[in-house]
Amino acid sequence: MPRVWHVPVHDATRVRDVRVAAEQAATRAGLDEQRRATCALVSTELATNLLKHAQAGEVVVDVVDPAVLPEGRPGQAVQITALDHGPGIADVPGALKDGFTTSDSLGAGLGTCRRLADTFGLHSVPGRGTVAVARIGPATAGLVPEENPARSLGVHAGGVNVPFAGAELSGDAWSWVRSGDRVTLLLADGLGHGAEAARASTAAVEELRHGARLPPAELLQRLHTALRGTRGAAVAVAQLDTWTGRLRFAGIGNVTARLREDGRWRTLLSRPGIVGAHRPRTVREDEVAWTPESLLILHTDGLPGRWTPPPDTGVPPADPAVTAAVAVRDAGSAARPVRDDTAVAVLAPVPEARV
Repeated sequence: MPRVWHVPVHDATRVRDVRVAAEQAATRAGLDEQRRATCALVSTELATNLLKHAQAGEVVVDVVDPAVLPEGRPGQAVQITALDHGPGIADVPGALKDGFTTSDSLGAGLGTCRRLADTFGLHSVPGRGTVAVARIGPATAGLVPEENPARSLGVHAGGVNVPFAGAELSGDAWSWVRSGDRVTLLLADGLGHGAEAARASTAAVEELRHGARLPPAELLQRLHTALRGTRGAAVAVAQLDTWTGRLRFAGIGNVTARLREDGRWRTLLSRPGIVGAHRPRTVREDEVAWTPESLLILHTDGLPGRWTPPPDTGVPPADPAVTAAVAVRDAGSAARPVRDDTAVAVLAPVPEARV
């Protein structure tokens, strides 16, 4: 079962913990020595920045699917996400230049993190805080756009998964797969949390890889069989046909789906039930248009069910993982303590200049 490293950073001793987490994740992802060193450098810089600029924050390290998908089973990447509620960065373009740092850091700066990582996204608003997401994959992952056939699909995806109470395993899991012109995004929430919940959500992800061609309702039926013998899970499945521009969605349980269309947010409804335990007799499948302005956000019940994305959510060229991380950060508060694992997965169009 996949491990997630969640490290609160409140003093300098936790910077080392972040680095160790990134090195362990890089080993699990099968990265070579050079890429493991890159993970160590980027994670250390991001953790140091939390203390330097926000006095505290948190870092989540995970092994994830790539932001764009080639045909076949892709290699995975280490994702390092730094979140804080600090003062924010007034000069974001300046902060992304090499050498923009202080004597308390490694001297690498966010600009170097952006250059070393395969993808790097930053979101910062004065008074709201900062989110930074870096992904480092195998050495062969850094293809230029015209050499990477995944970009022709015009979509990318990303997510953030935060285990409850600093646990090593999250009961939530997300993944996405490609079959020709179709991409399928899945988010599963195993009942409860801990190892048994993780076993259920992991089983859903593994079955997704075998059923990439199935439409959402049929895939949920297959997942129901695969998850028997586990606690079961709430599961949402969204499938985009990039050729026809149609998005199909089906879900069972309390994974929430929000779709932006025509500048407004629409909720895509799931049926009550538990995949692997109590599947409804019929599963509703919605089909809607997908446009260059569309954005799909799936989230588990670690976020409030009535949470609505703010107007500036996912404004291009936002990285979907950054969009997910901002949602995780902004939905949480001291007045509403989190009582479960929290995962957000986002599907978004790639801005035309990057396709």
